[in-house]
Amino acid sequence: ELAEAGVLFVPPAIDRQALLAWKNSIVAKLTGGLGQLAKQRKIERIQGSASFMDGQTLRVVPESGPEQWIEFEKIILATGSHPVMPADWPVDSPRLMNSTTALDLVEIPQSLLVVGGGYIGLELGSVYASLGSAVSVVEMTSGFLPGADPDLVIPLKKRLDRLLTQTYLKTRVTAITETASGLKVDFENETGSLSQTYDRVLVAMGRKPNSTGLGLKEAGITLDAKGFVVVNEQGVTSNPHVLAIGDVAGEPMLAHKASHQGLVAAEVCAGHNVAFEPKTIPAVVFTDPEIAWCGLTEVQAKAGKKPVKVLKFPWAASGRSLTLGRSEGVTKLIVDENTEQILGVALVGPGAGELISEGALAIEMGATAKDMALTIHPHPTLSETYMEAAEAFYGLGIHVYRPKK
Repeated sequence: ELAEAGVLFVPPAIDRQALLAWKNSIVAKLTGGLGQLAKQRKIERIQGSASFMDGQTLRVVPESGPEQWIEFEKIILATGSHPVMPADWPVDSPRLMNSTTALDLVEIPQSLLVVGGGYIGLELGSVYASLGSAVSVVEMTSGFLPGADPDLVIPLKKRLDRLLTQTYLKTRVTAITETASGLKVDFENETGSLSQTYDRVLVAMGRKPNSTGLGLKEAGITLDAKGFVVVNEQGVTSNPHVLAIGDVAGEPMLAHKASHQGLVAAEVCAGHNVAFEPKTIPAVVFTDPEIAWCGLTEVQAKAGKKPVKVLKFPWAASGRSLTLGRSEGVTKLIVDENTEQILGVALVGPGAGELISEGALAIEMGATAKDMALTIHPHPTLSETYMEAAEAFYGLGIHVYRPKK
């Protein structure tokens, strides 16, 4: 891509083992750091498996040493989630991967099918395609990233069309069978049925909470229809001694949501009067380009018939974007027509995940379009696109002429 700017590169050589070692070293540094932080705070850490015996007793089977029974006044349940995997597929086959095993980089397959066009499937599919695999994606709905505004997906879809070998939309996988040459996949869509064989298949059909085998019934903890632990705004379950945070406590299943719930839960255990009640939780899809949003989406605004103004600033009018050679980006604001309050923010483009926090802060603080328009942003940066989009509410945008009606 930089050839246009006169910068030429030879095709990269990829050392899979070195790449895997680098990835593992990052994981080890982060997880090892958590252990050190716990030690500094004099937190006793027991590694093993645990289950409730009753409402205030935990049975712990350590990795080494005798079984323990721990009585508690308060306990925080943070057991996370696991990838969904249909039982009638060859789940024991090493050729069938989920979002966890795909990160092991056992090989870079010649051909890979990704089942699921959500954020996990597109993120991992993009990685393998960039490493050299011929990647195809199958999605049951009519488009990628269900839940995101369709206009944000368009720039990503254009890039994926060049990166991916094949995309199957409105298509369902009916069966996967292991053969000597790979995994044979049977598809079904409006036009009929077809079969294709792949070296590997990556299943990215979502995640389920880790809420079984923990003795939750014995502890008097209520689950909802999807298996999530039911909690109130303080994270307290139906058992007042037990709190739950993160994926096991409901959607959105995002790490940064879990961290904030953890802070609230710790304060609740310490007797403080606090609650987990964010106005917005940002979401980021780490593809190329990235997509990020928070607050009200355009689709939600239209469905709710809210009186809003949708403001878009195309990155093609941004000098910084042009120097990056990435003019496909867009910054979008959803603004209440009457109060001028910013209700939603969305971006697509490189670095969107870094930019979304300003939008989240604006929503949390109840900022108006005028607040954002009057905030001087540094030039030349992509953050300026916030200011330009906000100015468009008043028909005052400099680089895109859209006079106020």
